[in-house]
Amino acid sequence: MNTAGHSSATAPRGLELTPFRGLRYDPDRVGSLAAVTSPPYDVVVRPDGLHHLQSADPYNIVRLILPEAGTPGERNAQAAETLRRWRAEGVLTPDPEPGLYVYEQRDGDGLVQRGMIGALRVSDPEERLVLPHEDVMPHIVADRADLMRATSANLEPLLLTYRGDDGTAAGTAELIERTAERPALLATTTEDGVHHRLWSVTDRGDLAVIRGELSAHQALIADGHHRWATYRRLRAEHPSPGPWDHGLVLLVDTARYPLRVRAIHRLLHGLPVTEALRALDGSFRVSRLDVPVAQAMDALAEAAAQGNAFLLAGDDGAFHLVDRPDPALLDRTVPTDRPAAWRTLDATVLHATLLDHVWRVPDDPAHIAYIHDTAATVDKARRDGGTAVLMHPVHEDVVRDLARQGVTMPRKSTSFGPKPASGLVLRALDL
Repeated sequence: MNTAGHSSATAPRGLELTPFRGLRYDPDRVGSLAAVTSPPYDVVVRPDGLHHLQSADPYNIVRLILPEAGTPGERNAQAAETLRRWRAEGVLTPDPEPGLYVYEQRDGDGLVQRGMIGALRVSDPEERLVLPHEDVMPHIVADRADLMRATSANLEPLLLTYRGDDGTAAGTAELIERTAERPALLATTTEDGVHHRLWSVTDRGDLAVIRGELSAHQALIADGHHRWATYRRLRAEHPSPGPWDHGLVLLVDTARYPLRVRAIHRLLHGLPVTEALRALDGSFRVSRLDVPVAQAMDALAEAAAQGNAFLLAGDDGAFHLVDRPDPALLDRTVPTDRPAAWRTLDATVLHATLLDHVWRVPDDPAHIAYIHDTAATVDKARRDGGTAVLMHPVHEDVVRDLARQGVTMPRKSTSFGPKPASGLVLRALDL
């Protein structure tokens, strides 16, 4: 029986992070813990990245979160059978008692991030407890829902943030720091140089402190909009109370551990950069840059400080800084029923003005790929003859302010990080 608690009429109207029995790799059954982990499913977008992870270890988590075989139904059935087999063989084993998990990431640049992994009660939008800041694509929600139904598991945690700078989460912060001084349940360093540690918190008093303090907070979805929408869909499909009332999340206090915010770039299939530039026809200023990618991104940052700016790249070998849009064009193409902070977002101008009006590129997988890595986006555009649209990141305060107003940004507007590694702890709904 699943140990996650369920909401009731007397439950506090706040975040409810509930202990669960984590399902974890037995380190004696795998080559290394690092070799079985993966970035979140939506970051593994390149076939070579998927194949690299599959070859790292026969038990790599990517075989569950991104199964390859056949039709969608066959892939999901394969993931379910793989999970069943790994559990039966003892490759994945449940922890003996339910708990929350303190999770730490530390990189070589001095960044340290700590948060709490648990089963969060899935709330309705009108409760204003979990705030999205981006739109979602229905076909991805349907895909993730099919996978979760088939496996009856939350295979990787979402990344949510809250702000504890008002002192209302001081006990939780102290508990996290105190826990991080103990020997870890597991520790591993992934090939990107990030060191990961995990601890379980099972003491009833500690759990009560966390539950009480988080009930005063709301959270912003930093990464995992599609999975949160999936949690909501699956909760609506299943009787309540029950295990589908909760979903696996990592909660980070960004007052103590600020996240990095990076941009997600666009790759436009079938639109050569020469055609993209020709279609601008004086509606934006265009400057050719024959410089390395790092210098081109510096120029983008400088231009973005003054207004909307994008960097285009393709098979001509150059970068093209596109900025200073015609105000009259923006007046005609950008919706006026949203706050000014939304109307002036680069992602808003890109989608409403450039994609919809100037280039007329449909926002679907056949025409647009969303890629986190700058160099990979440029390389693929130059190889395939498409157009890379490189973006400058949005500040976290802008994201949070819009979310609090109930305004969502265009999909894939931001990339918060560091993201939790997939494969360190799973949540099986039958435990």
